[in-house]
Amino acid sequence: MATARAMIERRRASRVLIRIPVQVFSDGTQGQGLDTPAEAIAVSRFGALLRAPLSPALGSRIEVLNGMSQETEEFRVVRVRDANDGIYELGIEILYPARNFWGVHFPDECCPA
Repeated sequence: MATARAMIERRRASRVLIRIPVQVFSDGTQGQGLDTPAEAIAVSRFGALLRAPLSPALGSRIEVLNGMSQETEEFRVVRVRDANDGIYELGIEILYPARNFWGVHFPDECCPA
């Protein structure tokens, strides 16, 4: 098992604990599209941890609508964990990190001079 320090050192960017309402869109199984409300509970410039009532396959692509900014981005599912009562924790990685999708100031960002 990796130590907490080793896991932190592997991260590309810091995380911020926050609650952001999101909508998750997925192709789903058997071609049936999914559209479900969820919540981002931790975010970084490169991804997030979501709590959602769906369990997509690892590696699948989902679209996430940020409920605060109404912007949508595409993500890859990198972790799925059964939290409880039909709610899953999804680790997701943004596919095109061109801007600050979450609209949050991250602690490791350098301030403009």
